[in-house]
Amino acid sequence: MINAIGRDIPQFVEGFGPVKKYQGAFKTLPEGASYGPPIKAARLGQSKLCHGLGDLFKSLKIESGMTFSFHHHLRNGDEVVNQVLATAESLGLKNISVSLTAAFATHAPMIEFIKKGVVTSLRTSGVYGPLAVALSNGILPTPVILHSHGGRPRSLRSGELKVDVAFIAAPTADDRGNLTGAIGKSACGSLGYAFPDADYATHVVAVTDNLVPYPLLPASIGQNKVDRVVLVESLGDPQGIVSGTTRITKDPVGLHIADTAAKVIEASGLLKNGFSFQTGAGGASLAAAHYVGRMMRAQNIKGSFALGGITGYMVDMLEEGLFGNLFDVQSFDLESVRSIGRNPNHVEVSSDLYANPFNGGSLVNDLDVVILGATEIDVDFNVNVITGSDGVLMGAAGGHPDTAAGAKMTVIVTTLLRSRLPIVVDRVITATTPGETVDVLVTEYGLAVNPARADLRDRFLAAGLPVKDIHELKNLAHKMAGIPQTMAFDGPIVGLVEYRDGTIIDVVRAPNL
Repeated sequence: MINAIGRDIPQFVEGFGPVKKYQGAFKTLPEGASYGPPIKAARLGQSKLCHGLGDLFKSLKIESGMTFSFHHHLRNGDEVVNQVLATAESLGLKNISVSLTAAFATHAPMIEFIKKGVVTSLRTSGVYGPLAVALSNGILPTPVILHSHGGRPRSLRSGELKVDVAFIAAPTADDRGNLTGAIGKSACGSLGYAFPDADYATHVVAVTDNLVPYPLLPASIGQNKVDRVVLVESLGDPQGIVSGTTRITKDPVGLHIADTAAKVIEASGLLKNGFSFQTGAGGASLAAAHYVGRMMRAQNIKGSFALGGITGYMVDMLEEGLFGNLFDVQSFDLESVRSIGRNPNHVEVSSDLYANPFNGGSLVNDLDVVILGATEIDVDFNVNVITGSDGVLMGAAGGHPDTAAGAKMTVIVTTLLRSRLPIVVDRVITATTPGETVDVLVTEYGLAVNPARADLRDRFLAAGLPVKDIHELKNLAHKMAGIPQTMAFDGPIVGLVEYRDGTIIDVVRAPNL
């Protein structure tokens, strides 16, 4: 069946079931009532503390066929996933379903757990490193489900995803289950992606390497949601959790793109008191934020909030008074980790509040502008951020589809070529974010505006910005680098790209099989 962006989607996928095709960014509406986990009661005087993961598995009677969930706030420093799956293997467990908000190179050991039948399915926003290559080549017996950060809490709330045991990597916890990511040797800042797991999982486990006396205050997740606490020697490598400093690019091309993006925001008419903003942690995105900040100072503009993954640069803008608040679902560097523990206006938020399309109102819906990147963008403004030019998994949907849908203006910033390959193409290999939610593409050779946003095009032309048709940019890229060879992706389906509303926007097929 053909979905709303012209992708051929199967009606049924083995290991997944019937497929709901993507019908448009705002066409699918929620049905039914919120799922509720079992009501539980802690026995008076019973200790929640377990002495190691083996003790935990026996205490909770963890069995084969269960679904485990994990969050990725420890990023490439995480060892909790590997430790838990190794314990499952040692106890002879099989057929485990894993729901991991994002998978990194550190999770390469999962390849062996898949080969041995310990893990048989995976849901995630994206995959990096050796595991991504293995999944692309069909190592998993069922297709990996690739969701957005808002799509995951939606699936938990609806009961589409039912988690038996949520393993929450907790940089600091007490023995009753109060936990936080703001302090400890493995401090990662916000634990926003773990909040829905604590709300909806049958069992919630805090895994910590820093046990402190009761009560731990303030707590990100409270003792009333946590069933067990496990003390381990280490959650992983702190060097892989957060970077020391996230820096603005010094590359002249990147600075030029960032400067143009800032001028686009100014010309849009959205840069005024109460301005709300999200940008990524990449060098060009931070540079765009720098230029926007300079405009805000010059015009005495006071923003309302900045959102998403927070960096030290956003912390500086908060402390300077350029924004009144930071809503932090993921802390990207050490300064943002420090800030979330000391500044009451730097607020830790759940991924449900951040981006779930099916709740009373997500923060992404209140965004004026979001700046996003792209692996590819096509002439219909559809964006790919999860596969490379070879069709191999190498990135994450993350909040890309969510923020693009919610923001008043979505700006994609990218160079026209990357590794001598055109970024603007006739048709993206894998569609992650639909073109109807993307407004502007900014490159070093000019900007293109979605035809549906004639209002923005008129404003940009009036401001003297270098507006081009997106086909012009594509043809220019072809002139510089040649027309890339078309690859056929006709192997078995190895991934399903789930739009934030639970419909399937695209599939990932194994390349060259």
